[in-house]
Order: sequence, then structure tokens, then C-alpha cells
Amino acid sequence: MSDGADFLGTMASRSRARSLTAQAVTPARELRARIAHLQPAPSLTLGRFDLIAEVKLRSPAVGLLKPAAEEDVAARVATYAQAGAAAVSILTEPTRFDGSLDDLAQGCRALGPLGVPAMRKDFLVDSYQVLEGRVAGAGGVLAILRMLPRADLEKLIDTALELRMFVLLEAFDERDIELAHELVNARRAQRDLLLVGVNCRDLATLQVVPGRLDALAASLPHDVRRVAESGVATAQDAARVAAAGYDVALVGSALMSAADPAALARSMLTEGRAVARGARTGAGA
Repeated sequence: MSDGADFLGTMASRSRARSLTAQAVTPARELRARIAHLQPAPSLTLGRFDLIAEVKLRSPAVGLLKPAAEEDVAARVATYAQAGAAAVSILTEPTRFDGSLDDLAQGCRALGPLGVPAMRKDFLVDSYQVLEGRVAGAGGVLAILRMLPRADLEKLIDTALELRMFVLLEAFDERDIELAHELVNARRAQRDLLLVGVNCRDLATLQVVPGRLDALAASLPHDVRRVAESGVATAQDAARVAAAGYDVALVGSALMSAADPAALARSMLTEGRAVARGARTGAGA
């Protein structure tokens, strides 16, 4: 791939094909009818510093993390929740991440009794895929700010908000963050359901860009929760992003690769919260 637009463009094209195929089988009106009979998804509850733990079987940057045949999604998400994760992100993209809507549904069934919401993480291109996520049990979705025309992006976001799903708005640079400000300001009555995150991967190489999280933190909206995406692999990393002003860390590959993911999640929360508590105490002194 020559640049980040190639990667996102390819993923969007594949996602659009999946959506059109699904719509031909099950129209949106049928999904909405199913949603009308669903119990509400667990609410996202955030404190001083929190973790969105991720189920990701494959990473385009790293390769295979867990063979699908060997992974127990329900057990993993329960482990994350019991370790203190505020939400669990579940990949549903099949071609580069080995994800599926079935993984999402399994995860949601396990998380429901624990009161922890799941987020559908994918290269979503339309509101139909938001409905799919909600039917599977998800309480939130990812929206990649630079991937869609403004009108399509707003429709996707507003469909999620209508369903009382939280939305993680994913930014890569200052221009994306400017758009995030506009989207949040236009939805101030629903900002409790909006999060803004910085993904610190380079879209051309898919490698983490050192310093991007720190460089962009101050530009993020201050009246919504700010999420550090990628680049958080240790408890020390969690402390660093908390010190930079992030309220949440989204962690995937490190937890998938850890021998003891629960212990890693707990240590991240402990260190991040210690820094966040200190920062707030200092600010109030």
C-alpha cells in the first residue's frame, strides 16, 4: 500500500461489500424490528482512568495473535471484565483481523450479566452496520473520522446515538480532531455517549508512531472522555497516557499476547489511576 488512504479505502470497500450482502439477506427494517425487542445493552460507566480491552485475533501489523479455533471469546471477555475493564472492543472485520459478528454476539452474551458493554470495532461505512452491532448485543461502535464523507459519518453516529450506543470517534491527526470538535459540539446533549480517541498508528506502515498520543492530547475536546488507542502495552504506558490527559486506554495486542491478561489489565488500571488521581489532586490544590 502506498499510503494510509489506500489501507482505509481498501477496508472501506470491503466493508461496504459486506454491508450490501447482509442487507440483501436481512433489510434494515427487520434489524430495527429485532432491536425493538432487545434488552438495553449495559451502559458505559467511566471513572478516573479506565480501560477498553480488546479482542483481536489478528493484527495487520503483528500478524496472528490467537488462532480463531483456539480462542474462547466468551472466556476472554469475562476475564477482561473481571479485571476491571469498563468496556470490551471486539473486532468484527474478517479479512485482516479474523473477526466476525459471531465473535461480537458471543462476547455480548458473556458480558451482559457482568454489566460491561461491548463495542463493535470495524471499518463501519453505514448505519446498517450499527444496527447489526446492536442486534448482536453491542452497546457501542467505532467511527473512523477520516474514512467517510461527512454526511455518511453523521448518519452513522446519529443512528448509534438514537439507539443509546456510545461512539468512539477515532482521529489520526489535527484535522481529524477539528472534525471531532464539530461533531461533539453539534451533539452536546448526547456528549455522555461520545468519546474521542487518537490512534497512534501510521496508516501506511501500520506501526505505532512514538509521541503522537502526547503531541495530540491537548488538542482533543475536554468535555468528552479522551481515549489513547494503540501504543499502550505496559502499566508504564498507561501511566504515561494518563499523565498526558487521556481518560481511557484502548488496549488490544498487548492483552491478546499477555500470558496473564487479567494481571496486565489490573496493573494498567492501577498505574493509570494513580497518575490520574494525582493530576486531579494537583489541579484542585
